[in-house]
Amino acid sequence: MRLVPRFIAICILAIAGSLTNGQTAGPALLVDVAAERHAISSDIYGMAYPDPVLAKEIFLPLNRWGGDGTTRYNWKVDATNAGDDWFFMAGSGNAHPTPSGGPDALIAQCRADGGRALITVPIIDFINSATATDCTFPVSIFGPQQKVNPYVHPKIDGRTTDAGNGRTKDGKPIELTKEQILRVHVANSPEFQRGWIEHLTQKFGTTAGEGVAIYELDNEPGGWNNTHRDIHPGLTGHDELVSRSIAYAALIKSVDRTAMIAGPGDFVMHYQSDGKPGDGKKEHGGLGQGNYYLQQMHEYEKQHHQRILDYFDEHYYPLDQEGQTADTILECTRSLWDPTYKEKNWVGKWMGAKQIIPHLRSWVDQYYPGTKISISEYGWGDNKTIIGALAQVDVLGIFAREKLDMACRWDCPRSGDAVANSFRLYLNYDGKGSRFGDLWVKSVSADQGRLSVYGAERSTDHALTVLVINKSHADLTSSLTLKHIEPDVAVKVFRYSAADLKSIHAETDQPASAGGFVTKYPAQSATLFVIWRR
Repeated sequence: MRLVPRFIAICILAIAGSLTNGQTAGPALLVDVAAERHAISSDIYGMAYPDPVLAKEIFLPLNRWGGDGTTRYNWKVDATNAGDDWFFMAGSGNAHPTPSGGPDALIAQCRADGGRALITVPIIDFINSATATDCTFPVSIFGPQQKVNPYVHPKIDGRTTDAGNGRTKDGKPIELTKEQILRVHVANSPEFQRGWIEHLTQKFGTTAGEGVAIYELDNEPGGWNNTHRDIHPGLTGHDELVSRSIAYAALIKSVDRTAMIAGPGDFVMHYQSDGKPGDGKKEHGGLGQGNYYLQQMHEYEKQHHQRILDYFDEHYYPLDQEGQTADTILECTRSLWDPTYKEKNWVGKWMGAKQIIPHLRSWVDQYYPGTKISISEYGWGDNKTIIGALAQVDVLGIFAREKLDMACRWDCPRSGDAVANSFRLYLNYDGKGSRFGDLWVKSVSADQGRLSVYGAERSTDHALTVLVINKSHADLTSSLTLKHIEPDVAVKVFRYSAADLKSIHAETDQPASAGGFVTKYPAQSATLFVIWRR
């Protein structure tokens, strides 16, 4: 994405002519309203378990009900097992649960906020059966253990809840018999989940109507042997993942033919598991698990004339890097798209440039064309800092430019947090419901590492919205060249910066000419321009 030399030279001259003492020339920016146009999916602005105040304010488009706990969710008792995340705690403590109570409440709230829900459907062997508070490894049954839950009173609902971590004093994992598993679990099956899908469609409608937007096939099955090691101690191999996914996806589609299904919801870009002995790459044509998954889902459609996978879904978190600083959080957004960027950690050394979104798309194009791509779980920096906020603004802009179909942030901001304003810039920047555009237009920076630019046209009123992020520690003065649009002489300006982490501020109108304008971008800030045609 390089600007032509003549354009750069013109912009440099324009900036040089307008600079005063103490100003620093920044990279030239270009927005071409007639080029590279494509629709931006509103589902890229999703969150998991968001602050309800924020969700209502920004009309959150997509709310994910997912995470480790949902792997063992039993809709009939409305409870799960926390797994290794927290002492394998089971049950809800509610002796008279409402079937599907938690997901139903989330779906109802989504509808009230003007959005829709992503719901995770368990496909693992066993799911929770306990209602009263219990656990997989009580000390009273399995004896002394390496660690015991320090926060649970020994008597709740008349039952002992001395939850251990499932490891003996010397750290060895405790292996369970099927009988011991079934003490607080019940066998899972597609037929068991049929009842839940029927309940959801009867209560809320189909996906094509106003029902669940997307069904996700479990959560991070590649990590079952860790998080859910009590019921699934072995690695999840290629064939197990595919066979389970096909069985449950086909079940969901049999209840609601309009259902949209996402899978595998895992870290396939970080590892391509060889799985169990005899069930790895060598036995599957050298294909990694993600590639094989797509290939087999495609084969199912060829044989049954029905698509049962709509989103090829990844989870992603940037990893700690050597010598990491706050600025690294901003820099490593490049791992989503940049073919020249290698993270300074073991992943960068092993994989090279990750290019998460282009890689996902290339896999889909090769193995199952027409499948959407998504990142249903990700995180990017602290919710309370300007660095975290700017990184999130940058991430959402990259999602829009790179044609991602769906994404949900994990560890979501509270309404008063800095990162909440990252989402406001796209979904309600003026507090009156005004949004960033929904039709991407070509947007180019001569140096995206310092000054990023993201432009889109709003289909409701054809306004051009342009977000510019100054990632540097210095004020930068740059030209913004506009092509195929004659802007109004007065451009509306909204800005978010470290000067006030609580609010987005409406600034003085920016004068513009037919070719664009030159302006200053404060250090570590995000500036949104709203441009109407003459």
